[in-house]
Amino acid sequence: MPREIPTNTPLRRTPADYCPAGSARWFRVDDGPDRGKTLFYYDVAPAGDPAGTVLFVHGNPECSYTWRHVRDALIASGAPLRLIAPDHIGFGLSDQASFEMVEMHHAANLARLVRELDLRDVTLVLHDWGGPTGVGAFLDQPERVSAVMVVNSTVFPMPADGYTYTNYPVWWFPWCRTPKVVPDALWGGVASYVVSHGEPQSTLRLLAGVGVHAFRHALGLFPQGSPESVWSGQFRSRANARSSQRYVLQTPVWGHGYRYRDPVLGDQDNHDLYRRMQEMVPREWGRQGRDIPAAGQFGAWDACGKESVIRQWQQALPTMHDRTRVYPEHGHFLEEHRGVEIADDILALNGSAR
Repeated sequence: MPREIPTNTPLRRTPADYCPAGSARWFRVDDGPDRGKTLFYYDVAPAGDPAGTVLFVHGNPECSYTWRHVRDALIASGAPLRLIAPDHIGFGLSDQASFEMVEMHHAANLARLVRELDLRDVTLVLHDWGGPTGVGAFLDQPERVSAVMVVNSTVFPMPADGYTYTNYPVWWFPWCRTPKVVPDALWGGVASYVVSHGEPQSTLRLLAGVGVHAFRHALGLFPQGSPESVWSGQFRSRANARSSQRYVLQTPVWGHGYRYRDPVLGDQDNHDLYRRMQEMVPREWGRQGRDIPAAGQFGAWDACGKESVIRQWQQALPTMHDRTRVYPEHGHFLEEHRGVEIADDILALNGSAR
């Protein structure tokens, strides 16, 4: 854990493995609605010149800590790769949100960080809403990306077949409705359960688990240093909880673009962001462009892990056809369970890090 935390994050204590020793960094956002806020990221550099950079982009309701298993497997491999993972504003160790942020806001902040660090030869690793956040960050600098690794994410219009976030995990209590039912003060409990325990399970077990975790969150009963204490603790801020919930409210139109009214910024519209991403990915990274290496790993118990979503990625990035893994026994937060396998594909995308 960093010795000093120069932000107003509610997550004041973290597990020892939150980031490798000496890798904690802080970035001051210099423009946009988050101007003046401080964003946390870790930066793990190899002993010699790096063979490339791996940029991990997290989604919701998680933070950079969700990549720990992948990160540690890459470090253990000895591959000379630079590893970078930020906490978006409103998550992890970064400053609290001051409005209801979504992918277009996080993408703008990430783009500034990428330019500040002058990242090149980037393997872009995406999960959940980290997909549109990560891809969106490179809309005006796609040449910096040399490979893409997708883990249960999409930037394309969510197909209507099978699971969607209007019928998953159960039709009568879908994910998109949870912010309307769960109070802000209990949101960290929901986060702690779905990230650490969101595997295929019965409805009764799921609801019981969420209820127990909401109770533990309310009373601060998660063991210090546990993953659940991270997912829970970052949402002890009402502002962070509301920002996280905004993502969930928009899941029915994921990939289609949407509008909403933020209490601070007013009307927000990201239709143009999605249009540009859906045009840019095949044009710049697919066969119309450089045809860069791509891989995908998907937990099938999830709307972002169904075959129709995978086909969209493979159509845009044809090289993914040869490197796609699907796990019927896992759900949305695959990196919590398959860190070694994800790391293996990242190494393969980098030619075993040359």
